[in-house]
This record gives sequence, C-alpha cells and structure tokens, in this order.
Amino acid sequence: MFFIPKVFAALMLCALGACSTYVEDEASHAFQPVMPEANERTGPADGSIYHANASGLFAVEQRASKVGDILTIALNESFQATKSQTASAAKSDSLSLSVPNLLNVPVASTGSAQNFEGNGAAEQSNSFTGLVTVSVVRVMSNGNLEVLGQKKLTLNNGDEYVRVSGLVRQSDISPTNVVNSNRLANAEITYIGAGDLADTAKRGWIPKAFSALNSI
Repeated sequence: MFFIPKVFAALMLCALGACSTYVEDEASHAFQPVMPEANERTGPADGSIYHANASGLFAVEQRASKVGDILTIALNESFQATKSQTASAAKSDSLSLSVPNLLNVPVASTGSAQNFEGNGAAEQSNSFTGLVTVSVVRVMSNGNLEVLGQKKLTLNNGDEYVRVSGLVRQSDISPTNVVNSNRLANAEITYIGAGDLADTAKRGWIPKAFSALNSI
C-alpha cells in the first residue's frame, strides 16, 4: 500500500536532481598544449659554435614560429549592435449587391477591414579584455600559426575558464610575442563559469519547461 508513494517520492527526487545543469569541473583536454618533439642532432660535428635550431646568446627577439612555442593573446573585444524594425499593413474589402426591390427583400452587402502594426527594437553591447597565453599547435603551409590555449581562474565558489583558439600571421606577432585579438582569424573566444556559483545561476530543465508552457 505504501509502495506507490515511495516510488513517486523517488521519482520526484530524481527529477529535482535533474534540475541541476551540467557544469565543467576540469579543464578541457581539447585545449591542452602540443609539445614539440625533441630533435636530436644526427649530423657530424663541424666545430661551429652556431646551430640553426639554437637560440642566440644575444638574441632579443624570439617570436613564436614552431609547434610548441607560446605567445600571448591580448583580448580587447568590444561589440555593440542596435536593430529596430517597424511593420504595418492595412486591408479593406467591401461587396454590395443591388437587385430590384420587387419583393421587399433587403439589399445584400458585406465588408471587412484588417489593420496590423508592429514595432521592435533590440540593443546589445559586450566588452571583454585580458591576457591569455596560448601555444602553437600547427604551422600551416603558408606560415600561419594555429594557436589555442586556456586559462583557469579559481575563485571562492567555483572556477572560471577563458579559452582562445584561432589563426595568427607571424607578421602580426609583436617583438614581445603578443598578438591583439582583432588580428586572430577564425577566432573562438569563450568564457565559461563552473562550480557552485555558475550552477546556481543556471536554470534546470523543469523551470525551463514551465516557462515554455506559460509562454504558449
């Protein structure tokens, strides 16, 4: 007799547990850096103190150019969009039929009118600044560099992830190994929150379902 209420209570607990949306609890493995393979010098020693793959003693400028090299992306993104739309429509129809009024029958007539008017406006602005250090994961045939990287910020009530990926021209790299984000081709910049704070700020699927039903 008490079996059905217990089963119902268990189902309710499962449903409430499903209200919590998924949040990330670790760094994405897709954004792990690619380490270059160690190149062993197989040629005979020629007695020279200079090697093409070695960094010079007095070299000041060492821009990223190979797989595994690191560089810094200066995030300076700012977007603002405004959109407005106005629509109106009007339509009227009339029909009348005139016949000889011999039988005292009233003249038939009909008419209709339709009016529609709508206005809409939307405005959005976003700003994102900061520094993220990324690594070169591939060198294209034309010399462009594919880079990706992520930064994890641990806060009191959760973690924050900043992830960047895209293509960089070597000529856009500054002498200090910094590239502005507006020079990043096919850029993907994401800011993801994880942990208790981000989980609390998200709605579960049950509240979303009730909101969808209320909007019908």
